[in-house]
Amino acid sequence: MYKLILLAILNVQVQQSWKEGEVGKEEHNAEDWALAKVPLVLVPIANGIDDVEAVIVTVIVTDVLRRAKANVIVASVEDNLQIVAARGTKIVADKLIEEVIQSNYDLILLPGGLHGAERLGSCEHLVKLLREQAKSNKVYGAICASAVMLDNKGLLKGKKATSHPHHSSRLSDQSAVNVRVVVDGKVITNMGVGATMEFAMTIVEKVFGFETTNLIAKALVFS
Repeated sequence: MYKLILLAILNVQVQQSWKEGEVGKEEHNAEDWALAKVPLVLVPIANGIDDVEAVIVTVIVTDVLRRAKANVIVASVEDNLQIVAARGTKIVADKLIEEVIQSNYDLILLPGGLHGAERLGSCEHLVKLLREQAKSNKVYGAICASAVMLDNKGLLKGKKATSHPHHSSRLSDQSAVNVRVVVDGKVITNMGVGATMEFAMTIVEKVFGFETTNLIAKALVFS
């Protein structure tokens, strides 16, 4: 029930929170994300992530992708499975990052929050996985401030991206920072928690197609 309430609240925010000058979604350098197998998805989490990001973002992205039959692993980059968000919210991961680094992921998706993004960026195992993801032309993406972390690591070179308005000025390419969700090749970024459903549904559309996306959108009363 709690999850459904969160989804309903976020859906209202998505519909009502658009600001003048914002664009819903843009795609550049379109590539095919379709896969012939069940996708393996990594969602890393860290101490200090924003509480709203820790709860809603992790729940929504993971829930939507699992509804689409993806295999999603939530991995802690800390020493413990349980991470503690900035205001004390606790989230328990499926695995530690050290336990999952040998796998080949079809998608790696980073939650946001400034301090959490910094913690994610300080994890050598995760950064190595992200570099391998980019080198192999596989999908990776970031929510909110984590896009800035990707940019700082050279993982947005030549890519258009967006981030939270408080942090977007730190992105190298400023041409798409007013867009809520930006896809450039195999990279996807979004502005923040209010655009998370759009972020998740864009991923489902790219990987699984319109039919699956429409079924999930109807189930979640998202339009």
